[in-house]
Amino acid sequence: MSVSHVPPHDQAAAAVGPPREMINGRVLAISRGEPIETVVHPELAREEAVLDIDHFSLWYGSKQALFDITLTIPRGKITALIGPSGCGKSTLLRSVNRLNDLIDNVRVSGDMRLNGDSIYGRSVDVIELRKRMGMVFQKPNPFPMSIYENVVYPLRIDGERNRAVLDEVCERSLRGAALWDEVKDRLHESGLALSGGQQQRLCIARAIAGDPEVLLLDEPCSALDPIATGKIEDLIQELKGTYSVLIVTHNMQQAARTSDYTAFMYLGRVIEYGLTTVLFTNPHVKDTQDYITGRFG
Repeated sequence: MSVSHVPPHDQAAAAVGPPREMINGRVLAISRGEPIETVVHPELAREEAVLDIDHFSLWYGSKQALFDITLTIPRGKITALIGPSGCGKSTLLRSVNRLNDLIDNVRVSGDMRLNGDSIYGRSVDVIELRKRMGMVFQKPNPFPMSIYENVVYPLRIDGERNRAVLDEVCERSLRGAALWDEVKDRLHESGLALSGGQQQRLCIARAIAGDPEVLLLDEPCSALDPIATGKIEDLIQELKGTYSVLIVTHNMQQAARTSDYTAFMYLGRVIEYGLTTVLFTNPHVKDTQDYITGRFG
């Protein structure tokens, strides 16, 4: 997939109004099976990458799910993947920590690089790779153990036995997940006794306990009520800067509220990728505008 950058003069135009000639026809081209160029906003060129996705494609058996995706995920920022159901958002996210390897008949081409290190190289130790990332799923999945042991689990499996270290990481991670004040007197109670929103923040605490290089969130609020969702969104904002976050969301308002950059996906392709504020107010691709305004999807 070739990548087109919006020229600098269009960047200025985007600040005051829509581009003079909005790019059109990407969705139709995809429906005809034609390759497309991703429209990448110029601001991405100034960002330092924590994750490089390089001409990445994925197949489930004979069915291709991702098509030649090239993206730079900025360090210390929140990047959202949006698009209709079945567009490949979660497939792309789960490719970062190679969870798709667990599915039969999956094959890939291209590569991804985490801080310069190949994710799909032949010599990669997948278990060690996953330790460099934190993953939070759609539904809270605390382990059937205490709150304390849930949080320090990544350190336990790495062989850490120093109680002072475990205590320090537990408190720091629960504070980082905005949960410490609610559970500090209940650390030895089961994590399963928490509310759904608390369980999801516990899972985020567990994910950040290992000090991940990138934090992957797969629709982390889809199973939560509005109040719990608001707390998770506030937490994601607090994590920005300390962590690099890649989030899949079906909720466009959530992407607009929480992310710095947004990529709009459609049928396994990335149509447009840029600053969230620009993409939601003055997108450079008419198909993006049509999706955001509810004309399709």
